[in-house]
Amino acid sequence: MNIIDFHNVIFQLRSYKKLGETALERLTDEQLHEEPGPGSNSVSVIVRHLHGNMLSRWTDFLESDGEKPWRRRDEEFEEDRPTREELMRRWNEGWDCFLSVLLGLKESDLERTVRIRGEQHTVIEAIHRQIMHYSYHIGQLVYISKWFTGHKWESLSIPRGGSGEFNRKMVGSSSTNQPKPDAQ
Repeated sequence: MNIIDFHNVIFQLRSYKKLGETALERLTDEQLHEEPGPGSNSVSVIVRHLHGNMLSRWTDFLESDGEKPWRRRDEEFEEDRPTREELMRRWNEGWDCFLSVLLGLKESDLERTVRIRGEQHTVIEAIHRQIMHYSYHIGQLVYISKWFTGHKWESLSIPRGGSGEFNRKMVGSSSTNQPKPDAQ
């Protein structure tokens, strides 16, 4: 991965952060704590887990194992009913920790080795591992938000049935992008 690709990763991560924030904004204070079904996690629990994971993985990232002895992972999955303000404080603290570490890395750091639960990863592998983990949970946040919002949901990307209009806006009229019959 070169430094340009790395900056694209940071751009994408900020997009995921914004996507999660928008999903959180659409929920009522009570919905933040409701489980969408038996055995499911509430939005509050998912944010608590992301917070714990981000602080553990990215504190002293290059120097210590990503699973810190002070982390209490099992407690992250217990509902503690924080206020919206506390929930957003956790959200931002986790993301600030993560993004500040990424922004502080030098190109030479990207091939260094780090450990997560004793398992060795290059810095690039560790970053990709966390991108997958965080995007998975952000997808859950969006889905739960959509589930609670129901028919009032406003799409966070291309709305259903809106692909044609979106494509026209992005690439111009569909007729100018059609291949010519004799062009093969």
